[in-house]
Amino acid sequence: MEVILKEDVVGLGYKDDIVTVKNGYGRNFLIPTGKAIIATESAKKILAENLRQRAHKIAAIKKEAEERATKYQGVRLSITAHTNVATGALYGSVSAAEIAEALLAKGLETERKLIFVKTIKEVGNYIATVRLHKEVAVEIPVEVLSDAPLAVEKKEEAPAAEAPAAEEAAAEA
Repeated sequence: MEVILKEDVVGLGYKDDIVTVKNGYGRNFLIPTGKAIIATESAKKILAENLRQRAHKIAAIKKEAEERATKYQGVRLSITAHTNVATGALYGSVSAAEIAEALLAKGLETERKLIFVKTIKEVGNYIATVRLHKEVAVEIPVEVLSDAPLAVEKKEEAPAAEAPAAEEAAAEA
């Protein structure tokens, strides 16, 4: 079933896009909630005329998104999370909400729905994508740090503790 989106739908498309969806999703969710209409020939002609009339407005919106994207250039985020001391794994995960808060702390107000990131469950470096417009996206490096610096120190001390035990075992033999 082809539908014309009346507003941005995350994971599906942007306003005025013609997309193909499953019949049940279109009939039971998109159309009743007013997020889409059925893409008939007459609806497509009306959409084409509206897009032609709004072409300069769309160009202005894209230009504004590109200007906003320049503010994100050079931004690097560092997020501290609670970790397991033994394994170094995170308790929970770092989500788009935490990334949005970190961006807000840097003076960049961003909706969490616009931030796309794979599941972060370990300490390390990741890339978050901020979609400001359907043609404008910015990649932001995110470094996830542990709040328990003892985890690294304990791992370094562990081999040193095993060496005297091995020497004692050799002395007994």
